[in-house]
Parts: sequence; C-alpha cells; structure tokens
Amino acid sequence: MDSTILATIVILTLIGIVVAVVLFFVAQKFKVVEDERIDKVEACLPGANCGGCGSAGCRDFAQRVVAAPEIGSLFCPVGGNEVMQKVAQVLGREAVAQKKMVAVVRCSGTCENRPRTNEYDGYASCKVKAALYSGDTGCRYGCLGCGDCVAACKFGAIRMNPETGLPEVDDTKCTGCGACASACPRGIIELRTTGPKNRMVVVLCNSKDKGAVARKACKAACIGCAKCQKVCPFEAIKVENNLAYIDFNVCKLCTKCVSECPTGAIHKINFPEKPAAPVEKAAPAAVQPEVKAKEVTV
Repeated sequence: MDSTILATIVILTLIGIVVAVVLFFVAQKFKVVEDERIDKVEACLPGANCGGCGSAGCRDFAQRVVAAPEIGSLFCPVGGNEVMQKVAQVLGREAVAQKKMVAVVRCSGTCENRPRTNEYDGYASCKVKAALYSGDTGCRYGCLGCGDCVAACKFGAIRMNPETGLPEVDDTKCTGCGACASACPRGIIELRTTGPKNRMVVVLCNSKDKGAVARKACKAACIGCAKCQKVCPFEAIKVENNLAYIDFNVCKLCTKCVSECPTGAIHKINFPEKPAAPVEKAAPAAVQPEVKAKEVTV
C-alpha cells in the first residue's frame, strides 16, 4: 500500500516537472517582448484611466502612443500639453500643443423657465428616464436632471444645482475628458475650447422643435429665428433644425448675438460684468429771491 502511494507521488511529480519544462520552452518561443518605452510613457500619464483620450485606460494609451508613427493626433486631456511634452521627450518626438477644452451644459431649462408637466417616481438615472418617456417637462431635448453626468465625472467638476435643477461645470476642475458628455443620453453636454480668459459665447439650448413649440415648453429656448446668424459679422452661427449653433473655432466673442437673441438663449460665459452707470444726482433747484410788493400811496 505504501509503495503504491509512493509510486503515485513520484509519477505525479515527474508529470509536473515535464509539463513545467514544456510550458517554459513554449513561453520562451512565443514570448512577446514589450517595448520598455511603454512603462516610461505610462509613468508620465496622470493615471486617471478616464477614457478621455479614447483609450481603455492609461496603459492602453501608452501602447498606442509608442506604436504610433507620430503623436499629433493623440492627446491626454487630463494631463494636457505639459504631460504630452514629457511623453514626447521620452519618445524623442514632437508634441502638438492643443487648446484646453471644457464641458458646457447646453440647456437653460431651469425650474423657472421649464415648468414640469408630470412627476417621475422611478430609478434616478437619466438613461433609464430617457428610455421610458420624454421627460418631466414639455421639452424632449433638455436636461433630465438625474445627475448621470455628476456620477461619471472623476474630478468633481460637476454638481447639480438644487435651485435650477441643472448641472453646473466648474471650469477650474474640468479636464475636458468628456466622460460627462458620454453619460448624457440627451447629448446636451459638449466639449468646447475656451477663448481668452476662458470666455465663451454659447447657445444654451438643444431643442430642435419649431419656435412656438420650443418657447411653450421653455421660456429660454432657441426659436430658430436666425437673428443671431444675421447679426454675426464672422459667420460663426448657423441655424439648422430650428436650432442655432455657434462654432467656437470661428467665434470672435463680439457678443452681438447675445443682445440680439429675443429669448436669451445665447449666453456669454466668464465675461466681466459691466459696472452699473452711476446715477447722477439732480442739481438743487435755484432759490428764487423773494419779491416784496411796495405799497403805493395815493
């Protein structure tokens, strides 16, 4: 009995050794030698794994950068130009500087501007809500207000404003990764480049309904009147499907469209507020000398 057990142990041990040797030689034959520069590039990256670069994560992005013949089309939005310069130095290539992009919520449908027509009492998710029906208001293009964008942001750059019911983006924290834009089922969040001092002029509306229908659903809706398009001296505005859109690559921030819009759908962002004109005090009325009538004696 003992000899049988011992023989079994010896046989299993020999089988294990043979299999290990075979696996070793197979691994050596089919071993994939990874470029050591991948580790160096990955070390330069912020490690957010946000997917804003279009890759599955920072490791995948590092592999794509090393394999690419040039890195001009590849960019890490979280690290920005500074990180891409470090990556370029590791690879001995030239990085192309890109403008910073921030997320913009293109909806002005606040609780005041867009009254509710019904009440949603289901799972608090914009995707679920969008799949079930058109929304709580008469606008089927506006923000659904469940905060999927807030949950998607890894940098704490978005919060829901309880007074307006809309998400607000903190430009100082936004990295332009685009996670919030991908999470929004209505597509109202857009990545835009900023102008000088982070200034922007944006149509904060996404409704493609005709003017009367859009205005009935929301007081601040774009009605597609094209007045902004006509007044723009740089041809930066186009009206398609009853909705005006400002091309941020063409816009010169003259803000003429802002004052021309009859519904206030166009907003200027991060512009300094003009100080109120001083009220001139009225000059005191001149005191007329008192004239006394003289007595005339006859």
